[in-house]
Amino acid sequence: MRMANRMTGRRESRMQTDGPQYDVRVVRSNKVFKTHKGGKTASWSVVVVVGDNKGLVGVGLGKARGIPDAIRKAEEAARKAMFKVPMIGDTIPHEVTAKCGTANVILKPASPGTGVKAGSAVRACLEAAGIHNVLAKSLGSRNAVNMAYATIEAFKALSVPEATAETRGLDVAELVPWLAKARKEEADAAS
Repeated sequence: MRMANRMTGRRESRMQTDGPQYDVRVVRSNKVFKTHKGGKTASWSVVVVVGDNKGLVGVGLGKARGIPDAIRKAEEAARKAMFKVPMIGDTIPHEVTAKCGTANVILKPASPGTGVKAGSAVRACLEAAGIHNVLAKSLGSRNAVNMAYATIEAFKALSVPEATAETRGLDVAELVPWLAKARKEEADAAS
């Protein structure tokens, strides 16, 4: 049975034999009320991050009367919104800043062994994407929903050094001298 683990915010993925296995994390659940003429109606709002721990990630928001239905809706929305995050090894290619609402998120690449230095919502997005060495700082609002969406905007703002070098008309080694070594290590680890 699928149950949310309240301590870590993690949840077991559904056992599907036909499709890929994804890491599903519940970032925030919130009980909301709507006032009608006859009284208040309670429902749940849930933010879920879905990733494959290899660079694919998506975030979704779901609302329903019950928690399981809200999680299912948010998971479906997150799967539809999945995209590939550019990475070098297990970190990001460059520093990036993004904003959603009043939440600002700064992500910086880190050397191997650093780990994920980030808060709750940002950490869930980074770990679901498979980024293992990164430094993050949140400025402004600490609203989990806005921080998750700001992290996704930061991922979308990332670019691969090869594409940047091509745009500028430079050699990749001239723009990023350490990239050849990083790509070689990445290829050795894959084989």
